[in-house]
Amino acid sequence: MNKHPKPLKRFGQNYLVDQNIVKKIISQFDPKKDDLILEIGPGRGVLTEHLNITGAKIYAVEIDKRVIDDLKEKFRNVEFINKDFLKIELSDYTERKFRIIGNIPYNITSSILFKLIDDITLIKDALFMVQYEVAARIISKPRTKEYGILSVILNHFFNVELCFKVPPTVFYPKPKVNSAIISLTPKDINDSFDKKLFKNLVKGAFGNRRKSLKNSYSNSIFGTYKLTSFPVDLTKRAEELEISDFIKIYDYFKSKIDEQPNRK
Repeated sequence: MNKHPKPLKRFGQNYLVDQNIVKKIISQFDPKKDDLILEIGPGRGVLTEHLNITGAKIYAVEIDKRVIDDLKEKFRNVEFINKDFLKIELSDYTERKFRIIGNIPYNITSSILFKLIDDITLIKDALFMVQYEVAARIISKPRTKEYGILSVILNHFFNVELCFKVPPTVFYPKPKVNSAIISLTPKDINDSFDKKLFKNLVKGAFGNRRKSLKNSYSNSIFGTYKLTSFPVDLTKRAEELEISDFIKIYDYFKSKIDEQPNRK
């Protein structure tokens, strides 16, 4: 079998080929023997190799069938899962908390991050290579053009850190954009918190970015609510709100939903 299959565009594959950056990522992640590690998209195994040395229990999710046999041959202690990460149930593999790492496909970054929120009780922390532009959006503050859905939702659920920037030259093929390593550590969120409602109300607020909250919510799935006694100034735009404002909006809609008879 060809040891180095050509990277596939449909899987968003850009292989890491610079050992200095690989070592820097591993140093940042700091894997230990007692960790339970999940790697997303091991590809050619450049990160896997360093993780494997620790003796930690490692799962690795790889969608590309072409590389699985080689990976299994090379890393016999690693349990490889030949599936789409977005379609697996983390709870099928453990009741312990995972440390997650990955050079993730840029075309599904948001989907992977939202899946982490859904599985937050099974995650100890995560370290990802993402597009720099996405990292900048995640760490952005209110009243900036980058501030948006990802900024609010991820910073509510995680402590987020942009660790360092990564140039295109460390990949094959070279992407047309800069990348960055971000670290995510879950915050302590109450089990009863309705994650879906929070995601929907943030998306609803930013649905018409240049318009007021009143307009945005009127044109969203929350359009049936009259918004009387709303906890935040409805003439404001979503980008002006702090995360604490979104929590007030969450409490507002949650109480409205809880008041409804015949709730499912």
